[in-house]
Amino acid sequence: MFADQAKILIRSGKGGDGCVSFRRELYVPSGGPDGGDGGKGGDVIFEVDEGLHTLQDYRHKRKFCATDGEAGKKRRCHGKNGEDIILKVPAGTVIKEAESKKVIADMSAENTRKVILTGGNGGLGNQHFATATMQIPKYAQPGQAAKELNVELELKVIADVGLIGFPNVGKSTLLSIISNAKPKIANYHFTTLNPNLGVVDMPGGGGFVVADIPGIIEGAAKGVGLGLQFLRHIERTRLFIHVVDVSGSEGRDPIDDVHKIMEEIKSYDEDLLSKPQIIAANKVDLLPESAVNLELLKEEFENNSENGLIKVLAISGATKEGIKDLLSEVSKMLSELPKEPVTFAQEYFPEDEIIYLELPYTVTKEEEEFVVEGPKIEKMLGYTNLDSEKGFAFFQKFLKESGILKELENLGIKEGDTVRLYGRSFEYYA
Repeated sequence: MFADQAKILIRSGKGGDGCVSFRRELYVPSGGPDGGDGGKGGDVIFEVDEGLHTLQDYRHKRKFCATDGEAGKKRRCHGKNGEDIILKVPAGTVIKEAESKKVIADMSAENTRKVILTGGNGGLGNQHFATATMQIPKYAQPGQAAKELNVELELKVIADVGLIGFPNVGKSTLLSIISNAKPKIANYHFTTLNPNLGVVDMPGGGGFVVADIPGIIEGAAKGVGLGLQFLRHIERTRLFIHVVDVSGSEGRDPIDDVHKIMEEIKSYDEDLLSKPQIIAANKVDLLPESAVNLELLKEEFENNSENGLIKVLAISGATKEGIKDLLSEVSKMLSELPKEPVTFAQEYFPEDEIIYLELPYTVTKEEEEFVVEGPKIEKMLGYTNLDSEKGFAFFQKFLKESGILKELENLGIKEGDTVRLYGRSFEYYA
C-alpha cells in the first residue's frame, strides 16, 4: 500500500538541570558555589530525503523523541547537550498540527530542513546565583521542560501537470509514452495504487513534470475507496489533463465521466476548479462511436461557456495519434502560468502556541507545616531570586494565579502558619 499520510507524536528533549555544588578542596574549607549548567535538550528536525517517495517509515512507529540534556556537574562542568532527532521525509510532505490541521511546514521548494520543536534550555548552576547577601545559594535552575506535539504528515506530490480520470482510461499508458516514467500498465481497474511521476522533455530544452493521479471514482471526496488519498495529490499541480475513453469501449459516457470527475474535485476543494484544464479524448483509434463522442465532447466543453470552454484534443495511446499536439498545448499553457511552485504557508507556530508538558504540583499538610512540591514549583524557584523584593512579589503572584494559594486555603491554612517549598520555609500572611 502506498503510504502518503501518517500521524505521529514528536517530543523535544528536556533541558538538563543546573547543579548545586560547592568547592571542596584542601585548605579551602568554605569554598563558593561551583555547580555547572545543564545541557540543552535535543531538537526535533524534519529533513527532505530525495530518495524517499512514501511515508512508510511512519506507519508503524508513532513516537519520535530527541534526547534530554544532561544535568550540570560540580566544578563548573557543563552537562552534555541532548542529541537532535532528524526525521527524513519525501519532498512534498506537509506537516500539520494534528488537531487543528493547521500547516506547520511544507517540505518542498527551498524548504528542505526545518526545526519543528526546539529542545529546552539547560538550567543554570548555583554558581550563577551567588550574591552579596546570599553567598551560598543552595538551589540551581531546573532545565526547561520538553515540548510535545501530535502532528499529521501528508505527502502531496509535486508536479506541473496532473493526469486525472476514471480507472482504466489510459492515464498510465499516456504517462509512459510522453515521459521517462515506467508505470505498471494492465487492463484492470485500479491498477495504479500510487501516483507516478514522469518528466516530459520538450524540444529546445524545456520540459515539465507530470503526475498520474490514481483513478478517482464517484464518492472519492467523501472517502469512498482511496479517494481522499488520491485527491490530495492534485493540489500542487498547475494544470489538469482529464483523460477520458472517447470510444465508450467499456460502456462509459465520456461526457458524464468528465462531469463526475469535476464534481469530485469541487467537493474536495472548489478552488481547484479554477486551475486550467485540457480534455484528452483517448482511444480515438477504437470503434466508430469515437468520432461521434469526440464531437459531443467538443460541443459540451469547447463551445459551452457554462463548462469553462475547456479545450478537447483527440489522442490515441496505442497509435500515438495527437500526442505531439497535446504536449505542445500543455507546454504553451504552462508557459503562460506562474512558475512558482504551489506551496502551503505556515499557519501554526509551535514556539508560540505549544504548551509545555504538564508540570503537576501537590499541596499537603504535614503536622504543623503545609508542603508544596512538584516540578512546577521547582522550576519557578530556580528562575526566581526570592531574596529580592521584585522576585518575591513575582513568586507570590505565581502562587496565586496557579491556584496554589486557593488550595492552601482549602486545607485550612491560617495567618502565621508555615509553608515549606523545597527546603525553604515561609510564613503565610492572608
